Amino acid sequence: MNARALALHSPRAVREALIAAGWDAVRADAAAEGSAPAALQLTGLELPALVALVRYTQELGIDLVTGDDWALLSGSRARLGALARPWTVPPELAGIAEAVGTVLAPSPPTHWLTATGSIALDQPVIVGILNVTPDSFSDGGRFVALDEALAHADRLVAEGAAVLDVGGESTRPGNEPVSEAEEIRRVAPVIEALAKRHASIPLSVDTVKAAVARAALSAGASIVNDVSSFRLDPAMASVAAAGSAGVILMHSRGSVATMARLDHAQYPSGVATEIVAELRLAVDAAVTAGITPDRIVVDPGFGFAKSAEQNLELTDGLAALAVLGRPVLVGPSRKRFLGSVTGRDAPDRDVATAAACVVAYERGARLFRVHNIAATRDALAVAHAVRHGH
Repeated sequence: MNARALALHSPRAVREALIAAGWDAVRADAAAEGSAPAALQLTGLELPALVALVRYTQELGIDLVTGDDWALLSGSRARLGALARPWTVPPELAGIAEAVGTVLAPSPPTHWLTATGSIALDQPVIVGILNVTPDSFSDGGRFVALDEALAHADRLVAEGAAVLDVGGESTRPGNEPVSEAEEIRRVAPVIEALAKRHASIPLSVDTVKAAVARAALSAGASIVNDVSSFRLDPAMASVAAAGSAGVILMHSRGSVATMARLDHAQYPSGVATEIVAELRLAVDAAVTAGITPDRIVVDPGFGFAKSAEQNLELTDGLAALAVLGRPVLVGPSRKRFLGSVTGRDAPDRDVATAAACVVAYERGARLFRVHNIAATRDALAVAHAVRHGH
């Protein structure tokens, strides 16, 4: 008899062992995903439910740690999923079963629908940043002229950007607000030219203004990237819905002028927990406005109303966003929290950015908004090959 350990940080080892034993790929994939470890916390438990939970989790083989009115459960996704069935558990556990079902992450989406087609998420998708602003924190003023912006877009695409995100207003601390007319003047000509120059590349507009989004969609954009998750302009959701746009809902707090500061960086329930709750509200509001779930991507908002330590905590806890059932985009590119770790200035944080993206990929992110495409592309290519074997 022989025994060997199987790594469970990704489904690859279990999947390959099952395929080697003769299972077909579909069954092996399902079993491997079910074997992945998961954990959750329950609070506010009544004593009868807690006693019943202790007995029932022993039957299911779920690890359990309890207190007076709380419990921590851990085990495979398949075993925890068996607890999330109100119709099979004892009556006193029906409420717990429903609660567990709401926090167990569904299967990750495989595609993201935009106004110009579907973006496959079976491999990391890199979103290239094209700032046409004079005051962006990293590359402000470098690509304001149309020919400079187009030349930089050419480089981003050549290096592997699958999406281009065009922004005409900076969110750096202390920035001056930009009028609708000025922002449209900055982004619309660039998007119109890019739509002709790179017809196969989906274009995103980074704006919090409905009028700018409308102009950008008319010019050829297919995605609206709103760093306020539609908080700051009530008309934004209807514009995105009318344009059949893909949308990126980013977590932030405060106005454009304050969201990159620490004025609202309080997360008493935990940074990932509160971000999930606030993004859930944003997703629900978008769906209510007529945007179908398959068009929605969520972004935890690295660097926005979050301290350096909170950004690191968020990176580690990013897998919590999977419960929203939407693809996750991250934008750690050259952010200050990477400087706090490395001691490097913004232009020299591309290696740190690539490292952060790899960690985010391992925790479920599939879209990566960055300045330096090549470094991140190579890092993610290795991470993907290790995880999937190709």
